[in-house]
Formats: sequence, C-alpha cells, structure tokens
Amino acid sequence: MIDYLYVHADMVAMISVSRSAYCCGMTATATRHGGPGTSDLSGVARSEAALRTFLHGLPGVDEVGAQGRAAMLSTRSIKTSAKAWAIDQAIGMIDLTTLEGADTPGKVRALCAKALRPDPTDPSCPRVAAVCVYPAMVAVAAPVLAGSGVHLASVATAFPSGQAPLPVRLEDTRAALADGADEIDMVINRGAFLSGRYLEVFEEIAAVRQAIDEAGTGARAHLKVILETGELATYDNVRRASWLAMLAGADFIKTSTGKVAPAATLPVTLVMLEAVRDFRAATGRQVGVKPAGGIRTSKDAIKYLVLVNETAGEDWLHPDWFRSGASSLLNDLLMQRTKLKTGRYEGPDYFTLD
Repeated sequence: MIDYLYVHADMVAMISVSRSAYCCGMTATATRHGGPGTSDLSGVARSEAALRTFLHGLPGVDEVGAQGRAAMLSTRSIKTSAKAWAIDQAIGMIDLTTLEGADTPGKVRALCAKALRPDPTDPSCPRVAAVCVYPAMVAVAAPVLAGSGVHLASVATAFPSGQAPLPVRLEDTRAALADGADEIDMVINRGAFLSGRYLEVFEEIAAVRQAIDEAGTGARAHLKVILETGELATYDNVRRASWLAMLAGADFIKTSTGKVAPAATLPVTLVMLEAVRDFRAATGRQVGVKPAGGIRTSKDAIKYLVLVNETAGEDWLHPDWFRSGASSLLNDLLMQRTKLKTGRYEGPDYFTLD
C-alpha cells in the first residue's frame, strides 16, 4: 500500500525548483495594496475609472518569461512511486465533462456512473471531482450523483458565448441550481471585457454570484468563472480578467469553454496560478484554478500538477482548489494507472468511451 504522505513529499521534492524572479513579480502588487492579508480592495469596483486604474496598474506579464518557465517546468520528471500518487490525484481533480449538442439522458447517466466508479475492476480508484453538463441535463445527473461527494457542475449563463441578456443568464443559473447543480461554470462577456467595459463584466459576475447565494439550495454552490483565454489575446488580459473575476466573487477561475482554440495552455495557467496566489496574499481569500480543454494525457495532467506546486504551492494540490476540465483525459489516466499496478498496458478498448 502506498503511503500517501511519503509519496506526496517525494513528489514535491522531485519537482521542486527555485522560483524565478518572474514568478514572484506580483509581490509588489500585494505590497502596494497594503501587504499580504491586509489589503482592502472593496473600493476597487466603485467606478469604471477606479476598476480600470486597478487592473491596468497590475504588473505586465513577461511573455517570454512565462513561456520559458512553463516550458522548463514541463520537463520535470518524477519517480514511479510519486507518479502513482500523481495519477490518483489527477483523477480526483477531473471535472468529467460532456457538452455536446447530441448529449442524451443515457449518455449523461453513463458518464455519472463512470465518475463514481472510473475503473469498475478496481475499487481503490478514486472518484472524479465533478460531472459537468448543460443545464438541461442537470436533472438527469442529480439523482445519480446524490450523496456521492461528486459535485454536479453546469455551464449556465448562455454557454459558450455568454451573449444573452443578463436576466436570461441569471434565470439559467437559478434553473440549474434548482435542478441540483452545486457548481456553476459561467462565461464572461468577452466582448465587454475586450472593449474595456470592465465594470459591466464585474457587475455581471457579481449578479451571478448573488443569484447563487440567494438560491437557498443548502450548501453554498461554487462559482467558476470562465475567462475564455483563447479570445483574450494577451497574457496581460488574462491577468486582468483573473483579478476581475476574483474581485467579483469567483470561487474558481477557469481557462476555457473548450469550444475555442487555443484552450488551456501551460503559460496561461501559470499566469492564472500567479494571480490566485497573489490574490490570497493580498486579501486572505483562496481561489481555485481550472484549466479546461486540450488536456488529454497523463503526461499533460502531471505537467499541470508540477505547475501548480511550483507556482501557487501545495495548498492548491487539492480538488477544492484545482480542477481539470476534461473528457478523454480520464481514460489515459486509467490506462497508466493499470500499467503501474500490473505492469501491463491495457488498450483503450478496456475502458468505456466518454
């Protein structure tokens, strides 16, 4: 039996490298706004001008530095014992997702069954963190997942474009919560953001946050805010959008809908991890990160775990603070897990299709 604490420490030791000056570049921001845990950012969104001044006052991202650091961290290797821990950790961080126009109740039920027992032949295989479906499918998934500890996420708010009137998006959110969702993945209005209408985006996120908090569905549902980084054009915009979403009440910031290329990338996720790290230093509130789209292999998943550890730190190595939005990733993780346990590599035909 693998000793969890030993393997975790071994993994951290293997992947640990000194953080570069680039990685710590936001320290000045935390200090400028009052220092770790002491900042009062409540007035940042009092006006469009104040919010713009704050967001454009964030340090610019060194594009070459971000790409270089992400590339360097992606080359780190880990021991076999640490790899076993990392694969189980990655499985437990997956938001198992189906977001297709052809989704059916049968497909969603099958996906929920896989979320609960990813490998029916091995009861020791961890469950995934959540199942993510369209609002119309929440009522189908909810009874299957009830009481399991697997979260039920729904992409409300006119996913994937976000281009619907705010009342429609709020009603979409309330309906998903009423049907049993305990996580809402909302998309920001990228048109408004790219036009510089930051306060409008802030107020829309805050309105969804309020709708969630007023839903009265029991435990407070999580809000994941999708930035759609592939449309934001620059790392500076990714950093600004990350801070904007967190200031407005996001519990997670998420890279992508999976419908726009590029989706999740290591450099973009690095910038977002820096943002949540520095947001906690400035405010004392921890926010999660969810890369989504394009993460397909165990190697990819482990690269992201390394990135999390080396950028935000061990506190984020938990499904409460880091998720991967994926569909095909789970099967590859299961194949690698089987190989580590048995020494034999099972082909994809041995696992259900997502």
